[in-house]
Parts: sequence; structure tokens; C-alpha cells
Amino acid sequence: MNKTSQILTEISKVTRQIQDDYPELQKYLDETRSTLPKPYNDATMEKELQDYLDGLKAMIKKYKAGH
Repeated sequence: MNKTSQILTEISKVTRQIQDDYPELQKYLDETRSTLPKPYNDATMEKELQDYLDGLKAMIKKYKAGH
């Protein structure tokens, strides 16, 4: 599995975790969704996806710290 596929798999897992464990955060998913730049290459796409994943994880961490 290549790096981009791994990141996409992790994004799916974290998104599912938000839906299952933190449904009150679902409203922020659309706000944090990233738009891929055009033109893009594999490295650019990988960085954008990683940034999005990091943002999702940070959102959960911040929420857990406040509750």
C-alpha cells in the first residue's frame, strides 16, 4: 500500500471514530475538509491529505482535553 492510500485509510478511520464516538464534532467535518490544489502531484496531494488527517486528530485531541 502506498503512502497516499495509507493516509486515506487513516482519514476514513478517524472520520468513523468522530461519527461513532464524538457525533457532536460531525458538524465541523465539512468545515475542515480540504480542497486539493490543481495542478497537483503525488507529493502535493500527500501533504494536503496528511494536513487534513492531522487536523482531524487535533480536533479530537482538543475536544477530549476540554471534556
